[in-house]
Amino acid sequence: MKARLTELTFTLTGKQRLVLELEDDFRKKFAELKDHDVRVEVKKWRKKRSLDANAYAWVLIDKIAQATGVPKTEVYRQAVREIGGVSDIVAVPDNAVDKFREGWSKQGIGWQTEILDSKPGYKRIVVYYGSSIYDTKQMSALIDSLVQEAQALGIETLPPAEIARLNSQWEERQVG
Repeated sequence: MKARLTELTFTLTGKQRLVLELEDDFRKKFAELKDHDVRVEVKKWRKKRSLDANAYAWVLIDKIAQATGVPKTEVYRQAVREIGGVSDIVAVPDNAVDKFREGWSKQGIGWQTEILDSKPGYKRIVVYYGSSIYDTKQMSALIDSLVQEAQALGIETLPPAEIARLNSQWEERQVG
């Protein structure tokens, strides 16, 4: 849910009180959760990707797979690994690496891991996020990468103006 932080104060007992202005109606959920402990995650708001942009990405993936004989899932996974801003590096104890990688990959096709060398007892793991959580900028990078690959293979792609429209479509919905 989109919100704006408006105030941070302290109670007499020293606890912090955070005030949010919410864009959506939260009354029903508030009534259900009032006086209960809840899990809260606050992070900077970013516009989500357009489903039309996602559909076009999969059209390109399909065409690239047909042209190269590489399975669609591998075309997608490779594209995810090649764009920036969609991965992190985490350190995991050696005895937890397999379980961590298995759990990460269960989130979707693009949710991949790559093991790097590390200090004894730990492995550094590159974790890649799948496009299901990409914002407009990240989805645009994925589509641009797929367009470049498709064009290199002689595959016809949408004109640049149409691709730009797909990439900005979510922003237009937010303003309208």
